[in-house]
Amino acid sequence: MSFHSHEQNGLVYLTSDALSGVRHGFSTRQGGVSAPPWDTLNLGVGRGDALASVQENYRRFCAAVDMDARSCVLSKQVHEDKIRLVTPEDRGKGLWRDRDYTSVDGMICQTPDLPLVVFGADCNVILLYDGVQGAIGAVHAGWRGTALGIVKKAVEAMEREFGCEGGDIHAAIGPSIGACCFETDGDVPHALYEALGEDAAPFITWDGWKYHADLKAINALWLRQCGVTEIDVCPLCTSCRTDLFWSHRKTGGNRGAQVAMISL
Repeated sequence: MSFHSHEQNGLVYLTSDALSGVRHGFSTRQGGVSAPPWDTLNLGVGRGDALASVQENYRRFCAAVDMDARSCVLSKQVHEDKIRLVTPEDRGKGLWRDRDYTSVDGMICQTPDLPLVVFGADCNVILLYDGVQGAIGAVHAGWRGTALGIVKKAVEAMEREFGCEGGDIHAAIGPSIGACCFETDGDVPHALYEALGEDAAPFITWDGWKYHADLKAINALWLRQCGVTEIDVCPLCTSCRTDLFWSHRKTGGNRGAQVAMISL
């Protein structure tokens, strides 16, 4: 399995072989209308960019990935592990209508033409698809969400709500910060060891000054523990590739955001 880059009228986005058969896309920062420092394809709301520019960026991105921009449902990320069951009542929330939920880092859905949107700018963004039950999920997992096992909880929610089985779910972990650049103090490895015990050890290293954690590999581990075997992991690091992506570690709050989007 692998990720592929696509370009349409200057807009660049990625897709994953693991999610063939369902509409999806991982955005980059290229191909939108936003002015600096959000240049150009900023899909993050509430970051200081003009709402009209963000909405136009959604129109362009959704046209590229064949989804309805007016129907997008946006997460409300607070680095926790709450999973929301998205229904037609949520259509357009976060972009065209106010969100009436205060914390949603993961969403699941079984309704056609209802795109789920999670944001990233170093954090893991993970898309899930069960072609047997016709169900999807979208998850944002920073290190706190990863330690909380949010992607495992999303799979469990799909099993509970839709009758999915782990072995039928395909997963794609999108562009995010790699172990090469994710330097941290002891709080991160402590939380990961608390959650996973020695299973976390292969994915945490010490360079004599800082710890490095491979959050993509740890989220893939959570998925395997749920019985998911079809897992595609994007090798691109958002901190290394600031030509393609925003990196919170490189720019702080003075930035836009890319998204992962999926729709039945």
